[in-house]
Amino acid sequence: MALPTCASPPPLAVYLDGVGLLGPGIDSWEEGCRQLAGLAPARLQKTVLPVPAALPPAERRRAGAIIKLALATGLQAVQAAGLDPARVPSVFASSGGDGLNCHEMCVALASPEKIISPTRFHNSVHNAASGYWGIATGSMVASSVLCAFDGSFAAGLLEAVTLAVVDTTPVLLLAYDVDYPEPLRSVRPVPDAFGAALVLSPQRSTGSLACLELHGDSCLTRDPADALVDPTLESLRRSIPAARSLPLLRALALRQAGRVVLDYLDDLQLALELTPCA
Repeated sequence: MALPTCASPPPLAVYLDGVGLLGPGIDSWEEGCRQLAGLAPARLQKTVLPVPAALPPAERRRAGAIIKLALATGLQAVQAAGLDPARVPSVFASSGGDGLNCHEMCVALASPEKIISPTRFHNSVHNAASGYWGIATGSMVASSVLCAFDGSFAAGLLEAVTLAVVDTTPVLLLAYDVDYPEPLRSVRPVPDAFGAALVLSPQRSTGSLACLELHGDSCLTRDPADALVDPTLESLRRSIPAARSLPLLRALALRQAGRVVLDYLDDLQLALELTPCA
């Protein structure tokens, strides 16, 4: 007697309602979209981090690069989606947190006094960006914070999609990395700051940009991750973990339907299907 077969589980499907982007030569999703679509040349200019005006003055003075980057991209995305940032659950994903702050703490610990300032200490925790986001927006809804080294964007995307579907609510994904000074840069050569933020909703809205689907039987693959044709953008993708998001953002910029494969683990990538909304 033949054994019964199990039907494939339905895909996890979400709609992308807003994007935030900041990186070398990119000051917004609009500029990044033009570069990814080939309508403007990619530029290797140092990332410019805006002043976090949403923070109160005291917290603004204490905010390091990682805080400025996360706030700037997150606010871009929720504003584009037309949502109240205080009411959107969030997922924060970074491969290593605040590199400069880590360096300064190491310097302090190597000094005779071994004194670390309270500000440096509380900025050193991996959920610091989430905490400052709550201060800036007044948000008291759920916030997840994770790290999966170079696969942090894909891990964050899996988490955000799952939360949006299970909790039936829009979720903000923020992926961000900043550079390390020497001597840490010699072992962790992240060259510059890069951040991407996505608002993912379980239901389509009039402003939805695309539908993303993760198929449970094929979303993890050994196929190679998609590369970018533009050498400047491909260099960003390969050198900054958060920029592993660029193949997805390129497909979105080109309004290109189809399969997108993103870097995840050493020998396992994340595959999804993107369908632009009309």
